[in-house]
Amino acid sequence: MGKFVVKEVKTGTRFNLVAGNGEVIGVSEVYASRSGLRNGIKSVIKNSRIANVEDQTVEGYEKVKNPKFEMYVDKSGEYRFRLKARNGEIILASEGYSQKAGCKNGIESVRKNAADGVIEKVKE
Repeated sequence: MGKFVVKEVKTGTRFNLVAGNGEVIGVSEVYASRSGLRNGIKSVIKNSRIANVEDQTVEGYEKVKNPKFEMYVDKSGEYRFRLKARNGEIILASEGYSQKAGCKNGIESVRKNAADGVIEKVKE
């Protein structure tokens, strides 16, 4: 079972989506308010279920409507994805993957782990 691990940072609060094996799958933006954070988590749960994948790693890729997972290659040559909500805002971003297959697995892991994720507050 996945979990949303909430952590206080200097500029607000953020969450990591963590898989059952303890691996971080994705990281949120920093939220200034608790309500914004809660809405961000709800948005990841809702949108990850219905989002299509836009594979920007292939030439002439087909653009898809939001919500969507955008799969791309970063400046260092690693594969990454970001989940965008209906309004186009990035609500979750991944780590870098050396292989495209790992990035695809990460997207599927978000779908699986967000669906039944529990919220856990990090104690500092």
